[in-house]
Amino acid sequence: MQVVEVLVTGGQATPGPPLGPVIGPLGLNVKQVVDRINEATKDYSGLNVPVKIIVKDDRSFEIEVGIPPVSALIKRELKLEKGSANPGKDFVGNLKLEQLIKIAKVKKASSLSYTLKGVVREALGTCVSMGITVDGKNPKDVLREIDEGKIEIPED
Repeated sequence: MQVVEVLVTGGQATPGPPLGPVIGPLGLNVKQVVDRINEATKDYSGLNVPVKIIVKDDRSFEIEVGIPPVSALIKRELKLEKGSANPGKDFVGNLKLEQLIKIAKVKKASSLSYTLKGVVREALGTCVSMGITVDGKNPKDVLREIDEGKIEIPED
């Protein structure tokens, strides 16, 4: 059994690099693999998605789709091309707290945090580095308000 890990654009994988050169030598039908990846990643269209291709000895394979990074989920939510070139000074977007919690729920399964509150805290850190405000506030202020109990993050 072999495991191949690649980063593909959701729903838009092609037989070219990075997939083709990696899959071809394994004796798999590249088109079948690409079609399965595109089907499995269509919900993340346009986002970079980590994918594992598990190749068995009989040349059958399984696809495991990871979850895109928080930054990609934020960019999709706000329809941004990129974050701020000067985060902390120039802000390029504003998330509502509900949107941030929705992103945190998507990431929870792949996060090292045990609680939704912990994942929200991680996502706020990404907002800081991207120049994104939350409910019109600096994400550091939102983080402080969560720590002080002024903002409640529901556990589900």
